[in-house]
Amino acid sequence: MNELVHSDNEADTPAPRKATTRTNDPARTMAGILEVATQEFAAKGLSGARIDAIAEATHTSKRMIYYYYGSKEGLYVAVLEESYRRMRAIEAELHLDDLEPVAALRRLVEFTFDRHADNEDFIRLVMNENIEQGSYLAQSKSIQQLNVPAIDAIRRIYERGVGQGVFREGLDPVDIHASISALTFFNVSNRHTFGLIFKDKARSAQSAARRASITDMVVRFVCKRERE
Repeated sequence: MNELVHSDNEADTPAPRKATTRTNDPARTMAGILEVATQEFAAKGLSGARIDAIAEATHTSKRMIYYYYGSKEGLYVAVLEESYRRMRAIEAELHLDDLEPVAALRRLVEFTFDRHADNEDFIRLVMNENIEQGSYLAQSKSIQQLNVPAIDAIRRIYERGVGQGVFREGLDPVDIHASISALTFFNVSNRHTFGLIFKDKARSAQSAARRASITDMVVRFVCKRERE
């Protein structure tokens, strides 16, 4: 990755690539940096996150972080990529092709609901990157490929369902994916404001009933009407 303009407003400048590392396990060091950086960027956004704080928490140095990632922006892009990679890797373990179409669709919605509910940092990262208008994610060379399996999985489920006469025709797999994401994402992204406004509903926002309601909405949308 080419080095990006450093905008951390900190005195140190990125170290040259010839710098030597302080560990014999660079993969472990990089994984630790990404883990802490994920929390830092999720909590404070790109502009508010501090490389000093990441270096201190990982017992490394700013010099080492810049050696691995080139700049603060480079680390931020790496965090975004890793967050999406983890989400898609777990989706691949669902074995949706082994389930009949309706059951597979239900399983995917339930997984997405649970995954979003348990990963607020991921939701915040996506929200922050939308504030940045996707400009840093656009610099990623792998983000498009990382998300291909998610759409392919929905396409296979949908095509099997149409072929068996249980799903209605004319739907776009990307649109189905967007609907699932919208319903499950909102539960986390707006949990604080929604909970504040509707106090009696706040505790149920992540409940089994809410999970089942969202799943039913998606299934009813995709299935032919006679299945309702």
